[in-house]
Amino acid sequence: MTEPRKSCHTALAVLLGMLGPAWARAEVIDSVNTVRHVGCDGRHPGVPPLRENARLDEAAHRLSQGTDLRTALQFAGYHEVSSFSVSVSNVPSSGDIERTLAQQFCQQVVNPAFREIGIWRSGKQVWIALAEPFTPPAPQDQNEVGRRVLALANEARAHARRCGPTPYAAAAPLTANARLTHAALAYARDMAAFAYMNHTGRDGSTHAERITRSGYRWSEVGENLASGVMTPEEVVRGWLASPEHCANLMDPLYREMGVAFAVNSHDARGVYWALEFGTPR
Repeated sequence: MTEPRKSCHTALAVLLGMLGPAWARAEVIDSVNTVRHVGCDGRHPGVPPLRENARLDEAAHRLSQGTDLRTALQFAGYHEVSSFSVSVSNVPSSGDIERTLAQQFCQQVVNPAFREIGIWRSGKQVWIALAEPFTPPAPQDQNEVGRRVLALANEARAHARRCGPTPYAAAAPLTANARLTHAALAYARDMAAFAYMNHTGRDGSTHAERITRSGYRWSEVGENLASGVMTPEEVVRGWLASPEHCANLMDPLYREMGVAFAVNSHDARGVYWALEFGTPR
């Protein structure tokens, strides 16, 4: 199961002089994007530039008033997956914030997940909010997303790998099954609607019982769940990084699968995934 990422806030005082009159919002954004372009000590260069977002500007404004990052984002109406903020005080008139960020916060600034930025400036101090926006897959893309997860799962099964300490040989590809997909969609929707993630359903059901309800006649079944991730690539990568979920993906006993997602835009996790494995009787 995949847990949502957390937000954090760091304050930094840089005693380097007075804020010059030419200092502008664009210069701050340029400084951040230059650090993203150059990377950290030669690592991770060429990260795409951030784009300014008005809601993040509002969040940065609230940071300047002493609000914590999570609350500031909520007040601004910005739904993030992950976020980070920095306050820089006594910025010099030269606008040398680039060096400060590169020296103190390079790893956070070059995080490729962050795609948007908000800025607020008051006198000698600048507040910066960086965020990975909540961009869930569209409901109408359910079939396309399912095909992509299937392709990624089969790509993983095509190669021997270790799931934790256990080695697995390459396995035969899985095929999509409509009843397993129906079971996955029903459970993903239930988890999203009630903002929980557990292999035991709210009614006490197991994954085997839910798959049986779908009309699927089976000899072997299994289940992977995830939340807080937006794309097929992220969800399969997370499952492969988890020994138990990886073992399900690589299990040669399974022949079919069905996968689905559901979205709750009012919940911190946001997107819930269910993958049902089966071998027909």
